[in-house]
Amino acid sequence: MTKSKKETTPKGISRIDSGSTHGWYVRVYRNGKTYSKLYSDNKYGGKEKALKYAEKAREMAQESIEKIPKKYTKRMVTKTKRNKTGIVGVSRTRKKNRSGKFSEYFQVTWTADEGVVKNRQWSIKKYGEREALKMAVMFRDEVMQEKFGERYEEWKREEFKKRQKEQQSS
Repeated sequence: MTKSKKETTPKGISRIDSGSTHGWYVRVYRNGKTYSKLYSDNKYGGKEKALKYAEKAREMAQESIEKIPKKYTKRMVTKTKRNKTGIVGVSRTRKKNRSGKFSEYFQVTWTADEGVVKNRQWSIKKYGEREALKMAVMFRDEVMQEKFGERYEEWKREEFKKRQKEQQSS
């Protein structure tokens, strides 16, 4: 069994054969930025030689970008069409308890660290509909402030201004 061309090319190198463009495209990534270059068959002496240049370039680029410290940038999600409560990260949910009955909650879900999802719930039965939602929203607000600081505060100010304008125009 022979390997296909795709399987034999290293990660970050792809073949482009489109119109008058023929060559190997090298891409490496770091901190959300893409570093790329095309190694043209014409310029580098044919398909095989261009691949050799591309492989060497990718290796050198990879060594260079590894010296750049990794930055974990936190993505602040503020809107979604899928949310019925109107607040991202706050949802109404039901859980089946040991006796088989369902209990309803308002739940806050957030990413604590890279790849670590956490959640916390407030019982609607225990606190009532309004109070459970209020507690969940306040908690979500605290989590967002802790996680994003001034960026979140700025977003809240902008949202407040938008709501005021909408109320004035209606």
